[in-house]
Amino acid sequence: MGLFSKIKEGLSRTRGRMGAQMDELVENTRELDDDFFEELTDILVMSDVGVATATEAAEKLKAVCEEKSIKDPAKARDAFKEILAASMKAEPMSLKSPSVIFIIGVNGVGKTTSIGKLASRLKAIGRRVVIVAGDTFRAAAAEQLSVWAERADVPIVKRQEGADPASVVFDGIQTAKARHADIMIVDTAGRLHNKAHLMDELKKMARVVEKEYPEANRHALLVLDATTGQNGLNQARVFKDVTQLDGIILTKLDGTAKGGIAVAIRRELGLPVRYIGVGEGLDDMQPFNADEFIDAIFG
Repeated sequence: MGLFSKIKEGLSRTRGRMGAQMDELVENTRELDDDFFEELTDILVMSDVGVATATEAAEKLKAVCEEKSIKDPAKARDAFKEILAASMKAEPMSLKSPSVIFIIGVNGVGKTTSIGKLASRLKAIGRRVVIVAGDTFRAAAAEQLSVWAERADVPIVKRQEGADPASVVFDGIQTAKARHADIMIVDTAGRLHNKAHLMDELKKMARVVEKEYPEANRHALLVLDATTGQNGLNQARVFKDVTQLDGIILTKLDGTAKGGIAVAIRRELGLPVRYIGVGEGLDDMQPFNADEFIDAIFG
């Protein structure tokens, strides 16, 4: 199955809801009046785009239609797809060798599986990868990550439960250097109930990288579960407060009919979606492509 086909299949529920409602709106509209734009806003809000983002997108479409004298609802839909796609595009994340990627997120969002899938994807394009089990707080986190490291066929550095995460990162750096790794992926604990502790832990790990691996480019990706909708946005705001993020890995998109959360994240947080998860398989995480994403939803 091709890349676009996988995304399209994974987003079938979102397309069945948002895309079908958009089609129905277009078919039942004779003129682009205020009712059309109000109904469009409602469709977006119901798809987890969020009120502010939905209102702004509808108003932008209205302005474009007036500027270009668009009267045909079908052409308005095409213009709207272009507006959404343009709003979600971003410069690609530069993963020069060596790079360190901190993977951040609360438990249950698919952080462990995302690390395994990302490692597998990077290895498939010829990058040498090392995984570091920096979440020493959650029971069995390292063991679960080891399973995915084995599936991805990449080495993992871990210690016993309760170990200092920064010390595991130190060990990981030595392994990455010895193996001439291109990318070191670091799992981190997601403890939102104690922001101060989370911030201190992330800063300590970052300091170890800065001291022991100064030549490495540092990145941080936040894993969010698409099925949590607006709650995911609230999580993202907290993590954005405690660390500098380079983007989002959006998981379980195949499990929600409200894929608009990807649009909301980009607009409300200014964070680009870097990867999307559309299945349970090792190769079911794909680099985010705004045009393909919008096409998969609206057809």
